[in-house]
Amino acid sequence: MDNFLMLAPVFVFFIALLGMGFYVQKTSADAKAKNFSKEYFIGGRSLGGFVLAMTLVATYSSVSSFLSGPGVAWQKGFGWVYYASTQVVAAFIVLGVLGKKMAVIGRKTDSVTVVDVIRKRYGSELLANFSAVVIIVFFTTTMLGQFIGGAQIFSAATGLSYEMGLLFFAIVVVLYTTVGGFNAVAITDTACAVVMVIGMVCLGYAIISKGGGIANIMSVINETSAAAVETGEGFNMISPYAESAGVDTIPMPLYITQWMLCGVTTLGLPQSNVRCLSYKNTQSVHKAMIYGTIVVGAMMVGMHMLGVLSRGVLLSIPEGASTDTVVPSLVTGYMHPLLAGLTIIGPLAATMSTISSLLIAGSSAIVKDIYIHRKEARNEEINQKFVGKISLLCTAFMGTVSVIMAITPPDIIVWINMFAFGGLQTAFFWTLVFGFFWKKANATGALIGSVGGLAFYCVTMAIGFKISTFHNILIGIGTGLILFVIGTYIGKPSEEKVLRMFFPEKY
Repeated sequence: MDNFLMLAPVFVFFIALLGMGFYVQKTSADAKAKNFSKEYFIGGRSLGGFVLAMTLVATYSSVSSFLSGPGVAWQKGFGWVYYASTQVVAAFIVLGVLGKKMAVIGRKTDSVTVVDVIRKRYGSELLANFSAVVIIVFFTTTMLGQFIGGAQIFSAATGLSYEMGLLFFAIVVVLYTTVGGFNAVAITDTACAVVMVIGMVCLGYAIISKGGGIANIMSVINETSAAAVETGEGFNMISPYAESAGVDTIPMPLYITQWMLCGVTTLGLPQSNVRCLSYKNTQSVHKAMIYGTIVVGAMMVGMHMLGVLSRGVLLSIPEGASTDTVVPSLVTGYMHPLLAGLTIIGPLAATMSTISSLLIAGSSAIVKDIYIHRKEARNEEINQKFVGKISLLCTAFMGTVSVIMAITPPDIIVWINMFAFGGLQTAFFWTLVFGFFWKKANATGALIGSVGGLAFYCVTMAIGFKISTFHNILIGIGTGLILFVIGTYIGKPSEEKVLRMFFPEKY
């Protein structure tokens, strides 16, 4: 009976998502017949402010926001909440800095993807193709982490094996994304964002209730921290640096690079940037900046704070277990089954919304940026029905590959996400920022900066090389900047007609 009560809300939510996908597919059939890629990949540039904000929030809020992050906060304390708070500015920065520029250029050039915009700005096929490959590789890596997290949550809630949870979870999210396209993703993302907030509130109520109130919970945290300082075992959960045995486990350099990784350099995330091509008017983007910032702040700070407070309820985890198990343990062990079912939808929704957005953007990199572009370059006729078929196949294929890779999961998901985030930002940050705001930027600089920065980032991550305790995003972004500037001054300037389009105020 308990399992039924827990599973009922989850299955209802899954069925609702599938219904939304098929409904959108049916209602947008005529528009897709006229221009499949524009309708399937950016929803015909029709998003309003609230939906734009929620789909951006849902895309940015991943399984690590609901699973790994709160788990680490349970272990290290309030320092991890401060660390996570850097993400609050993400929606405001992306929409505020690139929102209008990308929307205007997207309409002028009829661009459907971020790679479309890069191709129009720099006129380089090599750069555009490299960008498309980077998107495919790192989106697949990011989806791997999301599938692992979703399957772990579903397995913990249902008692099914990890493999069965992975299969069921994957079928639902890949199916509704493949069938419905961007509009379905936008609508389901909105539903997911709302459910995330509801799940967070339910979890918060359970933690405070079971912990005997905030005062009692804080007493436990203070005692735990005092014992850690005295014995050198565990973490000082009160300190922003989360000291353990006299060592800062969240040192200041890591804070600084976190502001880059999850703050300023989120301008380089293609899955977020493509939202700037999808809204309908200026009023929409202004509203989305406000709504998005409020909701991201509530979820990022709120969920990690709940992770800390849960220490007053869940005193320990099994030896050898990952901190990823903290939230599932809280939900299944300390909540009424029906409330647990409602709560578990939150992290599942975060996972599904991120996967669906990555699937659509990854599919567009294959279909729009490679296949359709080659057709257009050769002046060949584009069959919209065939485009529709290969788009569906590519979306399904990318999802399947990620699922296969997720069968044998690594220990902690948050590090997978951070690696992929850093790679995407290194490859795209300067290319987009300089492309929109520096007239001298050219194809040589963008290509050398993107390739060189990404190479340094990946190699230093692989060999474990660091500068002090800074995250390697500093190496990737720093190297990319130097190489971009050098390449710009040795390369040929961009064509004047391109500069007139991107910088009309200077001509």
